[in-house]
Amino acid sequence: MKRKIESQLLAWKEKETGRMPLILGGARQIGKTYILREFGRAHFKNTAYLNLETNQKMVEYFQDGIVPERLLRYISALTGERILPGQTLIILDEIQACERALTALKYFCEQMPAYHIAASGSLLGVAVNRQNYSFPVGRVASLTLHPFDFEEYLWAKGEDELAAEIEEKERKSAVKRFFRKAGIRRG
Repeated sequence: MKRKIESQLLAWKEKETGRMPLILGGARQIGKTYILREFGRAHFKNTAYLNLETNQKMVEYFQDGIVPERLLRYISALTGERILPGQTLIILDEIQACERALTALKYFCEQMPAYHIAASGSLLGVAVNRQNYSFPVGRVASLTLHPFDFEEYLWAKGEDELAAEIEEKERKSAVKRFFRKAGIRRG
């Protein structure tokens, strides 16, 4: 299923310097997990996926410490995936369920920037207890996935040509409005 956010995810992946762990936010049930898993399948050698809402072992492991090297070894053992920088996408799904995982993103950014780590979560600002842990401001990249727009809906239904036709008509209409507003007439 094609989504407009894919180009932004690819730009994040291909960033060679200064790439930070990614937090993909958005409302519940709009495809955050799906888009990250599909992105991992399409653009990485392998994907290490953890759901922090259902995997209590991993949540407990974060509580014991957030040293990135240690966490990578445990994630690899838990998922059965060999984690290689630049080749593996690590997905921490439902990160709002584990505030220490959110804090750990800061240390991944500072100590292990070669690894691709993407987290997803809903209502992150509401779910995180800011008295105990701080949001890693300046140490994570953030994207927001929105519900399907009409063009994405058409793509999902296999109506790519209709979506392209509508987009072309909208572009022409916008250009006409611009010229009309600017007082420019065809001569």
